Amino acid sequence: MSVPVLTFFNNKDGVGKTSLVYHLSWMFSELGLKVVAVDLDAQANLTAAFLDEDKLEELWEQQADPATIYRAIEPLTRVGDLEKPSLVEVTPQLHLVPGDVALASFEDTLSEAWPASMADNNLYRPFRILSSFWQIAQMAAQQVEADIILVDVGPNLGALNRSALIASDYVAIPLGADLFSLQGLKNLGPTLRSWRSLWEKRLDNWKSPDFKLPQGRMNPLGYILQQHSVRLSRPVKAYDKWVNRMPAVYHDSVLQDSTTAATPKEDVECLATLKHYRSLIPLGQEARKPIFKLTPADGAIGSHAQAVVDARKDFKQLAEKLLERMKTTKSSLDIP
Repeated sequence: MSVPVLTFFNNKDGVGKTSLVYHLSWMFSELGLKVVAVDLDAQANLTAAFLDEDKLEELWEQQADPATIYRAIEPLTRVGDLEKPSLVEVTPQLHLVPGDVALASFEDTLSEAWPASMADNNLYRPFRILSSFWQIAQMAAQQVEADIILVDVGPNLGALNRSALIASDYVAIPLGADLFSLQGLKNLGPTLRSWRSLWEKRLDNWKSPDFKLPQGRMNPLGYILQQHSVRLSRPVKAYDKWVNRMPAVYHDSVLQDSTTAATPKEDVECLATLKHYRSLIPLGQEARKPIFKLTPADGAIGSHAQAVVDARKDFKQLAEKLLERMKTTKSSLDIP
């Protein structure tokens, strides 16, 4: 049985997507789940959040083992097959499949395999390539008996992200409070439906596959409104202008239904509205830990200490809501 895959996706940059995956990976592990975090962003920002530069350099220069996601799939660009990925143990409950800036070079291989998967013969190789992210994620999860896989992807609608979403059972959408997030959301819903439909056609085209394939369900769990991009000088009225349009656009673009919710607070599809926690981010980066685990020794004193408590509450509520949403859809996930 495959391990559920939750991907955080938005084709708009700067919405705090990587920070979400990083903090929720920690929080899910604290809630008792075994977590595998997979970095499928060619910028490898999630990996940089977990590991320092010395460790990163060691992984990227290592030749003997498939130490990154790219090294595990790279043989497919030649005549080889997928290799078992090496995981980095963050804690016994949390493991990372490291990203790699070289992953961008796999884009062309994925693009070429997409039309080839609709041919009438020799389907093994194109399907092996297109499902490679899912195969590696499942291999990694099996190694540590993980309960859930969290995936970070880049902010685009290219072939890399198409294969990442094909590998996804669930999708959560981070949004910023701005016009750009609103416009990106309008493109995102139709894109997910198109990818799902086209993948279904490819699954139907290979009647008797030689190996297990992802179903590409991409079930939307909801959206997460983040205030990372909100400037202190921005008038509240301008902020509300964009925020209060999010429910209608999400329902229309992603769910293809309508809503009477006038604000995200009234919308059941809004999973959370997260504070920016601007003052804690540098402390967390310096200590290389999630902001809700900061201590006075890390500099979290005074008002910072209360912000740490608030952050823990916010991320715990969000993690629990995501798990509940996953349980109400088709899933093999058992919550301890």
